[in-house]
Amino acid sequence: MIVVGAGSGTSVDGIDVAALDLRLDRDLVRARLLGAGTVPFDPDLRADVLAAFPPGRLGMQEVCRLDTRLGQAFAEAGATLGNELAGGTPDLVSSHGQTLFHDVVDGEVRGTLQLGQPAWIAERVGAPVVSDLRVADVAAGGQGAPLASTWDALWLGGRGHTCAALNLGGIANVTVVPADAPTTPTTPASPTPAVRAFDTGPANALVDAVVTRESGGRRSYDADGAGAAAGRVDDELLALLLADDYYAQAPPKTTGKERFHLGHVDAALSTLGREVAHLDLLATLTRLTVRTVADALVPFAPGEVVVSGGGARNATLLRGLTQALPDARVTTSQAHGIPVDAKEACLFALLGFLTWHGLPGTVAGVTGARHARLAGRITPGHGALSLPGPAPTAPTRLEVVG
Repeated sequence: MIVVGAGSGTSVDGIDVAALDLRLDRDLVRARLLGAGTVPFDPDLRADVLAAFPPGRLGMQEVCRLDTRLGQAFAEAGATLGNELAGGTPDLVSSHGQTLFHDVVDGEVRGTLQLGQPAWIAERVGAPVVSDLRVADVAAGGQGAPLASTWDALWLGGRGHTCAALNLGGIANVTVVPADAPTTPTTPASPTPAVRAFDTGPANALVDAVVTRESGGRRSYDADGAGAAAGRVDDELLALLLADDYYAQAPPKTTGKERFHLGHVDAALSTLGREVAHLDLLATLTRLTVRTVADALVPFAPGEVVVSGGGARNATLLRGLTQALPDARVTTSQAHGIPVDAKEACLFALLGFLTWHGLPGTVAGVTGARHARLAGRITPGHGALSLPGPAPTAPTRLEVVG
């Protein structure tokens, strides 16, 4: 089955698209990557998405228009790049859309909002669309994130050592897969889920916000971590940032730009009561990511950390993680057959594939959900829906094949 996965992260760099040929062979999912790429956002749309993140406020007219514009952008990406990668109209499109708000109150997720109306995708591409991938998990009592645990548990299990998958987008999330972890869903009654997944805190979100402001919008990220490498860590500011109580919370937990935005940095600087040079600020914020990721992973003693996302291209960040995790081999998803920018689009394709076959897209207990649930809702394409019967067994392994 040819599935196109598409999504945009909190960095809003563009729409990541991946086409996979997915086959279910009893308990094994075989995934062949047909191709992947990124379609940049129209600059005006990107600016409006960034302005909509907290603490920005939108009226319902603006929300409706943004939902439509994002849906049209995803539709164009699917109809052009997606169809090209798939070699024609795919069997299915699985769209995550763009997260605008993740409503966390006292550690509990009350709701989550992803925009990008799927009807535009179905109309433009012609294929059915699975979308709204997080809400079922939230309704079942989960955090709705990180969804990556579904892919990671199947992909990294059985390697003879504990593996941690680390995605460095706007927010950093990890999945820890013990060497002997079962990859079938665990029950919430288990004292410790075999697989753990949670957001560790900011990855690129704070650095991106500072770079964007300092450059007047001419740059949106610290290319290769060069700015951070040229600065010096301000230990006093770092201590203030590390005092945020999110880091002390036990998983499962999730966060986003509603918490870690430019105002978060400015509040720490105000408490500090003095100026910090721009490059030193970048160095400090980059070290914040290194520290919070390492502090989250050290208790699990991973033998390997597999990095993906935009942060995987930041040499300063990867060098810091390698130094902070001396007992782990820090590598990237590319070493396991998945380009660093394509990992999440591949995940979304898998989630759509599982939903199409009547299989859960989450692992109960990992996100805090009471039960593993099918992910998303289905929007028909141009033809009648014809779903296969539910698969008899849930997969326990995923193999990336050439």
